[in-house]
Amino acid sequence: MAKPLEKNRLMPRIAAAVVAVAFVAAVGAGWQAAQAATAEQGAASLRQAILDAAAQCAAVEGAYPLSLSHLEECYGLSINEEAYAVTYEAFATNMPPHVVVKLR
Repeated sequence: MAKPLEKNRLMPRIAAAVVAVAFVAAVGAGWQAAQAATAEQGAASLRQAILDAAAQCAAVEGAYPLSLSHLEECYGLSINEEAYAVTYEAFATNMPPHVVVKLR
């Protein structure tokens, strides 16, 4: 049978281990949430960059581009296609395009 003195020494160690595990779990969850928020912000920034490039094209050429490839070739737009799926729908050259950017 364990002596009462040994139990008194063991309990603080168990409590410290439980607190340490909870702390590591909380930090891990926070890290994942921060990564997800960063990825979402990246998608929003890419969408805005596409719209800005389309507006610049309309100002320079007098019409909105009908394809995303025109913005990539002539206006330096670069898209990480492994990370983002982009839908670019141009209705007419006098209307801004509809752009949707989603994480892959």
